[in-house]
Amino acid sequence: MTALSQAQWEEWADFARSLAAAAGQTILPFFRQPGLIHNKQDGGFDPVTEADRSAEQVMRHMIEKAYPDHGITGEELPPKPAASEFVWILDPIDGTRSFICGMPTWTTLIALTHSGNAVLGVVNQPFVQEMFLGGPFGSWAERASARRRLEVRPAAELHDAILTTVAPEIYRTEKQKHVLRELRRRVRMTRFGGDAYFFAMLASGFVDIAMDAGLATYDVAALVPIIEGAGGIITTWNGSDATAGGDVIAAASPALHGSALEIIGSAPA
Repeated sequence: MTALSQAQWEEWADFARSLAAAAGQTILPFFRQPGLIHNKQDGGFDPVTEADRSAEQVMRHMIEKAYPDHGITGEELPPKPAASEFVWILDPIDGTRSFICGMPTWTTLIALTHSGNAVLGVVNQPFVQEMFLGGPFGSWAERASARRRLEVRPAAELHDAILTTVAPEIYRTEKQKHVLRELRRRVRMTRFGGDAYFFAMLASGFVDIAMDAGLATYDVAALVPIIEGAGGIITTWNGSDATAGGDVIAAASPALHGSALEIIGSAPA
């Protein structure tokens, strides 16, 4: 990212804001309204709504018009190959279960990657009119005309930490279950159900560890620049780049991250 200027980054950030606004305008008429819900998973439940597909189509159209050489990876539609080093990664409604339950913890996730590195991330919640945006030049929370710089505020020790994750049922393997159980046993408090909002709250200084298992790139790519721009750290469970997804852990300090990785490393295979 060092070869890319802040002025260029600000241009992309403004464009990402417009993507988020357009997605929000498309999604909100569906929120807390009866509508069609489709199950994408045979033998399980992986819901998608008409709002998901409509919002992704709107964002794709805007990207193709403004940056025709950029690639697009989205949750609901086939990928568009890139003719440059840039790829937009879109999740129109992250937290579809929350959406269909009428809970305002779902968000629209938008990331821009350059040569595989996430350089811009947006987490937008249009119902409460709150947006989180970040990258190599910092991270911010924006609401109406207010703009606040984000900074992590980590607990001193693991036993003082707040741990968050979406739900215990996403931890399916014995190793995943062991990791969740051990971390819950050692931290001060655990909260479930916040979807990507928990990662934004880590960047905002209210959460110490945010963790999930089995994420796709569209679930996490937008979170990486926001957390890193606020001074946090986010990796896979083996300590590698989290942009492509997998089992992911974010922490408000290297010390907390290291303590969590020690527990992950000691878990049975």
